[in-house]
Amino acid sequence: MIRVLQVFARMDRGGAETMIMNYYRAIDRSKIQFDFVVNTTDKCAFDDEIESMGGLIFRFPRLNGINLLSYQKTWKNFFKAYSDYKIIHVHFFKIAGAILPIAKSYSIPVRIVHMHTAHPNYTLHRKLAYEFLRFYANKTMTHAFACGKDAGYCFFGKRQFELLNNAIDAEKFKFNFSRRTKIRNGLGLEDKFVVGHIGRFISLKNHTFIVGIFKKISKLNEKAILLLVGDGPLRHEIKDKVDGLGLQDKVKFVGVRADIPDLLQAMDVFLFPSFLEGLPVTVVEAQAAGLQVIASDTITKEVNITDLVQNYSLNEPPSIWAEAINSYAKGYIRKDTYSQIVNAGYDIEINAKWLENFYENALKNG
Repeated sequence: MIRVLQVFARMDRGGAETMIMNYYRAIDRSKIQFDFVVNTTDKCAFDDEIESMGGLIFRFPRLNGINLLSYQKTWKNFFKAYSDYKIIHVHFFKIAGAILPIAKSYSIPVRIVHMHTAHPNYTLHRKLAYEFLRFYANKTMTHAFACGKDAGYCFFGKRQFELLNNAIDAEKFKFNFSRRTKIRNGLGLEDKFVVGHIGRFISLKNHTFIVGIFKKISKLNEKAILLLVGDGPLRHEIKDKVDGLGLQDKVKFVGVRADIPDLLQAMDVFLFPSFLEGLPVTVVEAQAAGLQVIASDTITKEVNITDLVQNYSLNEPPSIWAEAINSYAKGYIRKDTYSQIVNAGYDIEINAKWLENFYENALKNG
C-alpha cells in the first residue's frame, strides 16, 4: 500500500478539502491510503471521517511571518520519524515553498504542489512573500496539479501541470422532488423562494455583497429567504449586518453541514459572487442539482459545465443581481444534468482511478 501525505491548512468543509475527501472516499484504499498534515491544533469537520477510513492526522503549528525556521525544523523532525512516505501532495500552496525543500533533502521522490486558486489578490508585502515561496516550490516540486487552467497558469506559468478536476459523486446531487419537499419542510421553507450560498465566511466569498443583493431581493419578493451554509471568521460580522438591515427573519445561518446534496435540492437559485476562485466545487455541485447559478464573472468560465450558470460583473449594482435572481421566483424545470457532469469529466469514480494510477506511476518513475 502507498501512503500519500496530503498537506492542508485545516480539514474543514472548504472547496479543496471537499474535493480531496471526494477522492479519498472513491479511491481504492487497499492500494492508496491518505494521511494528512494540518496546520492547526483545532478539531476539524472531516477529522472523524478521515480516521474512520484509516487515515492519520498530524497537527503542525501554523506558519507565520516569523517562525519559518522552527516550522521547517518541525518538518525535519517529522521526516526523521516517518521515513516511509514517498509521496507528498501539498494543497496549501502558500507553504509549499517552505516544505518541499525539506522533503527533497529527505529524498521524498514525489513532491506535488496542487493549485486551487487563480489570481491571488495580495498586498505588495504578501505578493513578495508569495513570489518567494512560489520560486522555491517550483524549484523543488516534481509534479504540478491545478483545479483548472487559470489556476495552473497563475502559479506554474509555462511549466507543465496536470488538471485534476474538482470531481463529485454526481448521482448524489441529481434533483429529486421528494427530497426537496422533505428538506424544505424540515427547514420551514415550504412556500419560500430560497436563494442559497455555500462557502466559508471569509472576505474572498463576498458575503457583504450577498447580503446587499438579498436586501434588494427581499423588497421584490416577500417570500424570499437567504440560506447561508458554512462558517468562518466573518460569520458574526455578517450576522450583525443582517440584523442591522432588519433581515434577521429572512436569513438562515445553518452553519457547516454534511447534507449539502439535500440543501441544494431545497434551494431555488444558487448565488456565488466570489472575488476570485480556482474552480469552485460548489458551483459544480449546484449544476449537478439542476440549480440556476448566478455567479461573478471573476470566476473561471471553466466551471460553466452546463447552461445553468449566468455571470455578472461585481461592478454591477446589487439591484441588477437581485432582478436576475428574482426572475426565477415563479419556478422553472430542474433539469437532469447528470450526463453533462459526467461527460465534462467531473465524475469522481473516473477521476479517482486516474489519480490512483498517477500516484503509482509517479512512484515507479521517481
